[in-house]
Amino acid sequence: MGRVSRRFVIAAAAVAMLAGCGKSDASLGAPGPDDMTMGNPQAKVLVAEYASVACPHCAAFNNDVFPAFKAKYIDTGKVHYVLHEMLVGGQAEVALAEAGFLLARCSGKDKYFAVTDEIFHAQSQIFASGDLRGGLLRIAQSMGMPEAQFNACIGDQAALKALGARVEKASKDGVNSTPTFIINGKKLEGEQTLADLDKAIAAAEKN
Repeated sequence: MGRVSRRFVIAAAAVAMLAGCGKSDASLGAPGPDDMTMGNPQAKVLVAEYASVACPHCAAFNNDVFPAFKAKYIDTGKVHYVLHEMLVGGQAEVALAEAGFLLARCSGKDKYFAVTDEIFHAQSQIFASGDLRGGLLRIAQSMGMPEAQFNACIGDQAALKALGARVEKASKDGVNSTPTFIINGKKLEGEQTLADLDKAIAAAEKN
């Protein structure tokens, strides 16, 4: 699992000490106004994923499990899914995650998840090449974004500050590693198989 960047650890630890003060388990993972979501907002089951586009374990889940999960639960309206953006790992991982999430948001809500999916699939190649900017630029251009717009996007300090606020807010749910899933208040840490999610969702549907 990826570990949250050092800059957010102190805030997360402080909030963890106050766990239970004013927040019920059922509220954990609920999307904020700026979080990206998929599926039926009225679904009985909320699946919140805390992930970084620079986290290898998150990429494995996205590439190997998420397509079947999406087809079975999101596309059928059984689950409301929310992605909570996190920053994990060392300097290179945080740099890729920051720029990657900014790029996804600059691409618009209708392309956000398409962009994060492209980053997850290209993640290992980007790290192997050592060319983080070039790897993301190729993804941006494949989505129809000119290089000048890409440069402005990943250099937007206001957007970067907003991302930091979202990450800090997500850490208040007591999450300090990725991927972490919260399904109707129940936390699951680490990569999950479809069978794992089936079991957790079935239990949530009964409550």
